[in-house]
Amino acid sequence: MRSKDWVKFAILIVIGFFLPRFMLFYTICGILDFKRSNQVDTSDWKRYFLGNGIFTWVLSPLNLAMDLISAPNKGIFKLADLPTDYQEEINSLISLATSKQAEIISELNNRMTNTKRGMIFFKWYGKNINASFNIPEFHQEYKYINTIGVSVFNKNQSTSVHHGPLRVTFRVLYNLVPQQNERVYIRVADQKHFWHDNPLFIFDDTLVHQSTNGSEQMRYVMFIDILRPSANQAILKIIMQAVRVAMISSNRIFYKNWDMLK
Repeated sequence: MRSKDWVKFAILIVIGFFLPRFMLFYTICGILDFKRSNQVDTSDWKRYFLGNGIFTWVLSPLNLAMDLISAPNKGIFKLADLPTDYQEEINSLISLATSKQAEIISELNNRMTNTKRGMIFFKWYGKNINASFNIPEFHQEYKYINTIGVSVFNKNQSTSVHHGPLRVTFRVLYNLVPQQNERVYIRVADQKHFWHDNPLFIFDDTLVHQSTNGSEQMRYVMFIDILRPSANQAILKIIMQAVRVAMISSNRIFYKNWDMLK
């Protein structure tokens, strides 16, 4: 047998040995990750393993590792569930956003002509974003807050049912103008949160979720990512720095169905 044939044969042996084990490992990780959302019908399985959740499946080993080195993941959190210094930083940002509410709404309304869903970022994975509409106070350094933006839904608009990709951060949402309307809500896993009950909502966005504005009014929600609480903060920060380098220009990939407001 020629040397090239031996190389091909060796490669086939390696693939035959490792590929089944690799796929078994990924299947187990995917099932463990998928079942957290308490969704079990066929469409949910297809969405996670074959649809818009596939990137979450690809990252499931890393996400499960994050769970092992971090504080227990409740999936959906109250502010009081977070450490005190997290609470203080989030409250400070919410207070700032509230003081700028009229300015934010006015500016974003001007950019929402013929737009179904809009998103503007002031900070993306720790990097300040400079746009034609800026709020310099959002560019300050934060210890735990990594991303700051505002999502705007026009009337009668919803996102698709989807999963976020990465569990190094948790998602903090704050509705700037909560309406007394049962058709304005976010559903995460098997729970539905109405904004009129509480304008603040904190959750693990790798859980399956959908945001809905079934009203005749615009919906404005602060969009914040925080580094998840962990006794291994140094490790999470290193991972976050790697994510920042890899994704610094990638918000259009994850928000391709949104109009980026600048």
